[in-house]
Amino acid sequence: MKLKQLSVFLENKPGRLIHTCKALADAGIDILTLCLADTAKFGILRFIVRDWQRAQTVLETAGCVVNVTDVLAIEVPDRPGGLMGILTVLEPSCLNIEYMYAFTLKFGKNAVMIVRFDDPDRAINVLHDNGVNVLKSITFYKNA
Repeated sequence: MKLKQLSVFLENKPGRLIHTCKALADAGIDILTLCLADTAKFGILRFIVRDWQRAQTVLETAGCVVNVTDVLAIEVPDRPGGLMGILTVLEPSCLNIEYMYAFTLKFGKNAVMIVRFDDPDRAINVLHDNGVNVLKSITFYKNA
């Protein structure tokens, strides 16, 4: 149900991103999906890999600051208003979406969104109760 996402804090300077990506590449770790956000002084690279524990070890050994977070991979109808339907389901629960990003691979006819909630366990229950599919990690990794 929940996926482990790694976040690496990067100084916002040329060459910082390649250091992280090279460490993963040299270890043969494939990034399945990612999001990069920045501020004036630093960036946050958020990503999902199949073996998050190994990736965390590789990156920490390479001198990176790594944080592990629970996120959900949810199916979103791939049509106008598809995301709005999910947000409408979530609205009464007062769950906070801290951030989200799209996954490039579709699941059947649906898109997949990676979402960080303030309470992922409650989000799973609310989404399931309203017919929204939260992908199990085995399903996510199998189709990635």
